[in-house]
Amino acid sequence: MKPTVDWLCTIVLFSVAYCSVVVMISRRTAFAQDGTPASCRDAAYHQFDFWTGDWDVFDVGSPTKVAHARVDSILEGCVLREDYRSKNGHEGQSFTIYDASRKLWHQTWVTSDGVLLEIEGGFENNEMVLSGKNQKGELVRGAWKAVNGEVREFAQKSSDDGKTWDPWFDIMFRPAPHVASAPATAATDDATAEKKIVAALDTEYQEAVKRNDAATMDRILSDDFILVTSSGKTYTKSALLDEAKSGRMVYEHQEDTDKTVRLWGNTAIITAKLWEKGTEDGKPFDYKLWFSDVYRRTPTGWRYVFAQSAYRPGDSVP
Repeated sequence: MKPTVDWLCTIVLFSVAYCSVVVMISRRTAFAQDGTPASCRDAAYHQFDFWTGDWDVFDVGSPTKVAHARVDSILEGCVLREDYRSKNGHEGQSFTIYDASRKLWHQTWVTSDGVLLEIEGGFENNEMVLSGKNQKGELVRGAWKAVNGEVREFAQKSSDDGKTWDPWFDIMFRPAPHVASAPATAATDDATAEKKIVAALDTEYQEAVKRNDAATMDRILSDDFILVTSSGKTYTKSALLDEAKSGRMVYEHQEDTDKTVRLWGNTAIITAKLWEKGTEDGKPFDYKLWFSDVYRRTPTGWRYVFAQSAYRPGDSVP
């Protein structure tokens, strides 16, 4: 049978429609139910979150502001974007991402005068350390570290392949004062992205509790964190960390559902239904709770500051 033009066109149109559906399904399955890419939920992607914020920049030891910088978490929490504007008119932007395939961080820095710098490295000893070669062939190395609500960036150069290092610059990122009349967070796509970041952080915390991972819990919890239970009992951060370190609690389930995130400026509130099942000192427990979790945006990232639980009628009470 000799195919007609109409018949061929029908096949082509069907193929295009089929491929479009396949692509749409593939894209959807690459994301978690809350819209966050599954890969970017991993803790490794959030090692540099302490750098996010709205900053005034100072040379270390000087009271004079030299620049303003804003570092945002973009692209569903997978990338950090830095917008740096110095008072002398120099401008630059960087994009920083965790490369899971190589298990390292990569940053590309570009400026208004044509400078390009690509550096890579990782998080070690509570510092983000990235290094590479500049356009002159010199080795450069930068280290970012959270210091009492601020971030210090110290950079060095080497012209002899790392045998000796010379100071390049040493700056502090300090929280920029907010204008009272300006909203803390725009009620646009930025707010949606922030909600996803907080939701992912809360999921990471629940997974840490399930594993008795005190180090991750310590990073997420604010120092003044408090939990109030249905019975009126309270728990501090140190109490929760001690419990995790003791290993008394062995969890089979520690997952939440029906999660919602509401954002008001620098405060986010999560409500969720939590199912906890396991053993405590060898004795089984199995109960469901409603939780309200409060997160607060700080210069070093979002922190878990308060929680209140309420048991559901008909379910066992912890």
